[in-house]
Amino acid sequence: MIFENKTILITGGSRGIGKSIAIRLAREGANIALLGKTVELNPKLEGTIYTAAEEVAKAGPGKVLPLQADIRFEGDITRAVETTVNTFGGIDVLVNNASAINLTPIEQTEVKRFDLMNNINVRGTFFMSKACIPFLKNSANPHILNLSPPINLDVNWFGNHLAYTMSKYGMSMIVLGLAEELKKFRIAANALWPKTIIATAAVKNLLGGDFLMQRSRTVDIVADAAFYILQKPSFECTGNFFIDEEVLQKEGITDFVKYAVNPEHKLMGDLFI
Repeated sequence: MIFENKTILITGGSRGIGKSIAIRLAREGANIALLGKTVELNPKLEGTIYTAAEEVAKAGPGKVLPLQADIRFEGDITRAVETTVNTFGGIDVLVNNASAINLTPIEQTEVKRFDLMNNINVRGTFFMSKACIPFLKNSANPHILNLSPPINLDVNWFGNHLAYTMSKYGMSMIVLGLAEELKKFRIAANALWPKTIIATAAVKNLLGGDFLMQRSRTVDIVADAAFYILQKPSFECTGNFFIDEEVLQKEGITDFVKYAVNPEHKLMGDLFI
C-alpha cells in the first residue's frame, strides 16, 4: 500500500485518464478527491463524477470523494480544495488532468473555444496549483503532476492548431515555474504525456472516431506511469517532462501490447512528440 493514507486530488476525474489514475492509486490505498463537471449522464460521454467515484471506491481500500467542480471558476476551486482538506486532513498530490481540446487553425477557432481551452488548461491549472500549495507544504512527499507535453517548438504544432498548442504549452510552462519556485518547499512539479494517442472521449468524439481509437493505447498506460512518478522522492524528482512509455521502460516494463486497444493496428503517435 504505497499510497496508504495519502490524499490525491485529481481534476477531470469523471472519465478517461483522470479516472484511470484514480483507480490505479486507490488500489495502493490512496484517498481520492475526484473533481469533474459531469453530474448527469450524456450519451456521448462515459459516466459522471459519481459513477467514476463508485468505480474508484471498488478498486481499493482508500476512500473517494466525488466533487462537482468547474476549475474555470475560483469559487469552485476554493470549495473543492477546502472540502478535500476537511474530509481527508490534507493534500499530498495534485494531478492537473482536466483539459479542453480543439484542433483548428486560427480562422476556424471561435472565441468561446479559445477561451475554454485557456481557462481550463492554463488558468484552471495555475489556480488549482496555487490553492493546493499551502497544503502540499505539509506533506512528506508532495507532488504536482500536469498532463501536458514537453515543449517542442517545431512550427508544425503552431501552424496547425495554434490555440490548443498555446494552451497545452501553457500547462507545461506552469510545470517549469512551479518546479523552480517550489524547490525550497520540496514540492515536486512534473509533466506526463503519452507517446501514442490514448483512447479517450476526445479522440472518439472530436478527433478521429473509431479509426483513431483502434490505433490508440488505453488510459491504463498513463495511469501506470503516473503511479511510478508520484512515488519518487519529491525533493529530487522535479521539473521533468515524462513520456509514459519511457517511465515504464525505466521500471523494467517493456511489453506494451496489453495497452493497445487493438494490437493488430499500428499505433498513432500523439501530438507534440
